[in-house]
Amino acid sequence: MEDVSAELCLLACLILTVDLTLGLGPKKDMEFTFLLSAGSTECFYQTTAKNDSMEVEYQVIAGSGLDVGFALISPSGYRLVSDFRRSDGIHMVDLTEGGDYRLCFDNSFSKLSEKMVFFEVIINGQSSAGGGQNEWADVATTESMLEYKLEDIKTRMDSVYQHLERSRQVLTVLRALEARDRYLLEDNLWQVSFWSCLNLLVMLTVAVTQIYTLQRLFDDTKRVCT
Repeated sequence: MEDVSAELCLLACLILTVDLTLGLGPKKDMEFTFLLSAGSTECFYQTTAKNDSMEVEYQVIAGSGLDVGFALISPSGYRLVSDFRRSDGIHMVDLTEGGDYRLCFDNSFSKLSEKMVFFEVIINGQSSAGGGQNEWADVATTESMLEYKLEDIKTRMDSVYQHLERSRQVLTVLRALEARDRYLLEDNLWQVSFWSCLNLLVMLTVAVTQIYTLQRLFDDTKRVCT
């Protein structure tokens, strides 16, 4: 009985260590929503390692035209991606050099309207895979660990972590799409309501004018003297 309790405690400690390793490891993915002022350009920096891959996705959630310019610039100054006046975009880039990559959003062509922009950066590579792969080497392994292989547990935990992280990223993008659709619906509702009220006012004015004109036509103001 004591052996079973000891084995269960050992397994619980292993799972807790794995969870902390995955949760406290280096995390380079990021997501951000910001207001891009009219006639301005905003840049953000993402530090990456060589031979990683970067996935960048952006959406214009609100603002006149729902469009911005986008550029991804390498640490050495080369322009890797360039978009002009687009509402959204997804780009996958293989990074051939490490350092700070610059993500710039341009609204200089719009002098009056500010834009609300959501973007997400996902780094895939050996430097960020598994949220802390190097720490696995520090986990002690014994032959009496409930006959489980540490490598099997590591593989399964990494798989679960990757799937959960990907699900979180997809849900974040869906929330951004929902926010943009809600903005479009509210804007269209205002336009429809405005023009409907204007058309109703014109129709009422025309109806009153026609009734008044017909009354004037049949109104005999002449008196007959006998």
